[in-house]
Amino acid sequence: MKLHNPNFPASCSTHVHMILLFTITLLCLQPATFFATSTNETDHLVLLKFKESIADDPYGILSSWNDSIHFCNWYGVTCGRHHGRVTTLVLEGHKLRGTITPYIGNLTFLRAINLQNNSFYGEIPKEAGHLFRLRHLYLSSNTLGGEIPTSLTNCSELRVMVLESNKLFGKIPMELGSMTKLLALVVSTNTLTGGIPPSLGNLSLLVNFSVAYNNLEGNIPESIGHLKSLSVLKVGINKLNGMVPSSLYNLSSISTIDFVFNQLNGALPANIGLTLHNLKLFEIGENEFFGPIPSSLCNASKLQILDVGGNNFVGSVPTNLGYLLDLEHLRLSYNNLGRDLGFLTSLGNCSKMESLTFRSNQFEGVLPNSIGNLSTQLNALKFGDNQISGMIPTALQNLINLNSLEMDENLFIGVIPTYFGKFQKMQGLDLSGNKLSGQIPSSIGNITQLVQLNFSRNNLEGSIPPTIGNCHSLQLLDVSQNYFSGVISLQVFSLFSLSLLLNLSCNLFSGELPVEVGNLKNINSLDISENNLSGEIPTTIGNILNLEELHLQGNSFEGIIPSSMAYLKGLELLDVSRNNLSGFIPKGLEKLLFLKYLNISFNDIEGPLPTIGVFKNVDATSIIGNNISFVGAFHNYNYQNAPKLQNQESLLLLEQ
Repeated sequence: MKLHNPNFPASCSTHVHMILLFTITLLCLQPATFFATSTNETDHLVLLKFKESIADDPYGILSSWNDSIHFCNWYGVTCGRHHGRVTTLVLEGHKLRGTITPYIGNLTFLRAINLQNNSFYGEIPKEAGHLFRLRHLYLSSNTLGGEIPTSLTNCSELRVMVLESNKLFGKIPMELGSMTKLLALVVSTNTLTGGIPPSLGNLSLLVNFSVAYNNLEGNIPESIGHLKSLSVLKVGINKLNGMVPSSLYNLSSISTIDFVFNQLNGALPANIGLTLHNLKLFEIGENEFFGPIPSSLCNASKLQILDVGGNNFVGSVPTNLGYLLDLEHLRLSYNNLGRDLGFLTSLGNCSKMESLTFRSNQFEGVLPNSIGNLSTQLNALKFGDNQISGMIPTALQNLINLNSLEMDENLFIGVIPTYFGKFQKMQGLDLSGNKLSGQIPSSIGNITQLVQLNFSRNNLEGSIPPTIGNCHSLQLLDVSQNYFSGVISLQVFSLFSLSLLLNLSCNLFSGELPVEVGNLKNINSLDISENNLSGEIPTTIGNILNLEELHLQGNSFEGIIPSSMAYLKGLELLDVSRNNLSGFIPKGLEKLLFLKYLNISFNDIEGPLPTIGVFKNVDATSIIGNNISFVGAFHNYNYQNAPKLQNQESLLLLEQ
């Protein structure tokens, strides 16, 4: 007789069987072990496992991943029309945070994975190596760690592997050289070490090889020069050294070469422009290349970016570079190039040029008027640290779209042209270290977008024009080491945007330091040393809460050191030496935890010396030339060993 449970409906029997089947399937579905018998239900379960591994889905894009619709209609999922299996998984740019489940290896019909621009962490599961139909793997811009799994070499159909901008470490597996269908191998911006495997020279179809921004070392393998299909080669910002294989310069298909910031050396082949005639980007800056710049580069007529800066190139700049009509960026800086500036005339043909830099070379002579024929699209012109002389040419005013102009450390004479006020888009202007004279033109106030302005180390005189107050974006102002005189314009202290530096040192400014100095609440460094300022140090100086360096030495300040200086919690350097200050040292100074250097020497300060903070460090404090009672660390103070705190020369922090 068949036993029957009256409390167990017959209809439930089928339901129980389904639950058992689901459970058994789930138990059987271990990572990458379900190949022979995988079904579309397998894919369904894997996707659920993938969803479980997501810790955060801020946009809720996986909310559709439920049984209300078929999984082939879930967001980011595509299935094959005939077999109903998952073929692509695209979830790019949705800020998903989580790990990549190892169960993904069971999506055996998968041809493309795109999880770029998310926050996946953990390792790339080795089970991904079982995706034998996979052609495209995009995992860039996540925080994936671990090593590149060698199991990926089992994905023999893989065409594109993009793993850049993660935290991968270890070596580039030499086994990748067996993936002969690979078109793109992009592993830039990780922390990979070791060398470039010579086996990668077997990837005869490779078009894009990018390993920049890692810690790779050794030579560029000669076998890379066998990649006849190579178009993009990026190995910049590593620790590679030695000579570039000559075979690489014969890859006529190549359009992009990025060697920057390595220790590569050698001379460029004389015929480089003939063999690499498809070049669009040639960046070899910050290496150890030497010899002349080949004139044959003019034959690479598609060149858009040419960067040979930071090497040991010598000789003159080829005048035929003007044939590069698509040239947008030319960087020649930090070499030993020199002689005349005739190449500037030919560059007038480069109507698309946006930046031209040739600073820190040995160019000399007068800046030709032909500089005014450069492209009106030019936004950056940098030729500081040469021996260029003469007056600033009038023709320069034609470059009305300049954003950055660096003419520092040359031999320019004459006055600052009033037409500089036409440079409405200018953000960085550096004329420091020349022999310019006269006054700052009031038209400088028309450059309202100025961020950094450096006129230091010239022979300028007069006063800072009140129109400087119109420069509401100014973060750095340096007019030190000139002959400016009179009272400091109050408009200087209305520049609330000043955050990096205000340097008025080594001039002839007189009068009192106005209380408005306290308006500069955001500034990091204030230097008004070596002037003829008098009166008391205003207490409002304690309002400059972001101050890290304060130079007041070499003036005629009198009265006490304001106790409000104790509010400058981030102060690292304070120099009030060689003034006429009196009274006691404010006890609050000993509570300035970041104060590393203090110079109060040669004043009339008296009383006991504080004993904690910077005052505990004899080598960091100078107190000679006062009437101070020595206690604590200064009990046996040796005047001969007193630190000499020098006025630090300011630098214009413009992009080089």
